[in-house]
Amino acid sequence: MSYKTQLFPWCIIRPKANIQQIIVARFRRRSDAEAHLQILRQLLPNAPHTIIFDITLDNSKQDSEGAK
Repeated sequence: MSYKTQLFPWCIIRPKANIQQIIVARFRRRSDAEAHLQILRQLLPNAPHTIIFDITLDNSKQDSEGAK
């Protein structure tokens, strides 16, 4: 996970078939994500969107820390 991605942990995702998802937007604060989600629901009422807190770790950092 890049430093910039860590700065924007709140995501709006759109679920797709076969457990896939598309990250629509990233935000620093949950309140910003909720406001954007409200607008998306008005513009695209039939499209499902969800807010998540993305805490995925970078595998290369985990591997290097475990090797020490």
